[in-house]
Amino acid sequence: MRFISTRNTQKIVSASEAISHGISEDGGLFVPADFPLLGEQDFIALCGMDYAERAAFVLSKYLTDYDYERLKAACEAAYSKFEENDAAPLMCIDEGLYVLELFHGPTLAFKDMALTLLPFLLREGCNNLGIKEKVLILVATSGDTGKAALEGFKDAEGIKIMVFYPSEGVSDMQKLQMCTQEGENVSVVAVKGNFDDCQSAVKSILNNENCIENLKKQGYIFSSANSINFGRLAPQIAYYFSAYCDLVNAEEIELGDKVNFVVPTGNFGNILAAYYAKKMGLPVGKLLCASNKNNILTDFFQTGVYDTNREFYKTTSPSMDILISSNLERLLFELFDRDSDKTAEEMRKLKEEGKYSISKELLDKLNVEFYGGFCEEDENAETVSYFYDEYHYALDTHTANAVAVLNQYQAETEDMTPVVVVSTASPYKFAADVLKAISGKKVEDAFKAAAKLEELTAVELPEGLATLKQKTVRFTDVKEKDELIATVLAFAD
Repeated sequence: MRFISTRNTQKIVSASEAISHGISEDGGLFVPADFPLLGEQDFIALCGMDYAERAAFVLSKYLTDYDYERLKAACEAAYSKFEENDAAPLMCIDEGLYVLELFHGPTLAFKDMALTLLPFLLREGCNNLGIKEKVLILVATSGDTGKAALEGFKDAEGIKIMVFYPSEGVSDMQKLQMCTQEGENVSVVAVKGNFDDCQSAVKSILNNENCIENLKKQGYIFSSANSINFGRLAPQIAYYFSAYCDLVNAEEIELGDKVNFVVPTGNFGNILAAYYAKKMGLPVGKLLCASNKNNILTDFFQTGVYDTNREFYKTTSPSMDILISSNLERLLFELFDRDSDKTAEEMRKLKEEGKYSISKELLDKLNVEFYGGFCEEDENAETVSYFYDEYHYALDTHTANAVAVLNQYQAETEDMTPVVVVSTASPYKFAADVLKAISGKKVEDAFKAAAKLEELTAVELPEGLATLKQKTVRFTDVKEKDELIATVLAFAD
């Protein structure tokens, strides 16, 4: 399998190169030159596999220069770290309604699904290419990616990792998870600004020639663990296939029946993985893109205009507080029939003017595949409350956005196709807001709120959070955006 850049289809690289470099030097994102198509026999085989085998099978269709047995062993090692050895359990909530729980990994967020495996993909890619330099990974996070990446790469040989997070844009629990991170090769820096500032800084540094040259002298190359890196995106494709196979195995659907997915997303990577699964032959009906009050994606799906010149809101679903959805570039590339010049032009407009737009014809084409909706803050809390009352199931605040948008969609369309709600985080990571929504009690201290939530729901508090309060805070730096290059170079020294 070869990969091309969204901004230059003449740039052709292997899977190892795409993952090792993270981003193309023209600023574009690497995408597969074509999509592997799975047939009926592939689905039958997948239904007979456990999660690690399914992940290895799907990944092997893209990572053709990776040794399959080593890839399979890496998947088995990565997903053995998840609770009860089930990385992505599918819960039946009601007739035709299912929740895909992606929060049973080491950091209790869906980012673990990829970031427990990415260290292998990155190191193996470098080995395949004969790259001997050490790797410095930069990560921008709106809350969950940072901790998952830190945990995945801690003490990895020949790798250092630095995480940037918005100083006022993550929950207390998320911040503590990152700032107490163990490992000799990790660093965490708060940035004055929002997630978009962190993400823009990472992209800029990854393509800064002077910084690249200085790092090279220090024996390092750059890479990224954000979903701009195809190695972060690819493992996410697997859990859509796995959910479908679980539905078939449970006789909830027959092989070939269509299923809708509703995905809470800010950076568009999670739902893009579902779109890629559909391109591979997964029988998907509609992909519901759920946003919070930062509803830039909803506006895009409804109007065809993507405009970042708007107010930025801090919400109770902070991992979705994003205005620049990087992975939308990959979708545009497909929408433009893989015209890299057109994609590059729209990305130029986004950088210089803060917006771009697509034609009515392309918008209609887009809305065949997608539905965009968003959830206000009061509706978010109401959704957590009603879902708990109705099903005795505690949603986290991000997944609540998805359920709210699902309700909107079904009310508008009366489409009752079986639907999987993609649940992206444990409710304990946002315990104060979940507890308030369910019980009406406001408890500011995150750990006290988690204890009360555990008492209320009778769902055990995960050990990773239960022991967090006793850990030592290691990282307290707060930097301006223009200080980050110097911070990176000092960390590499």
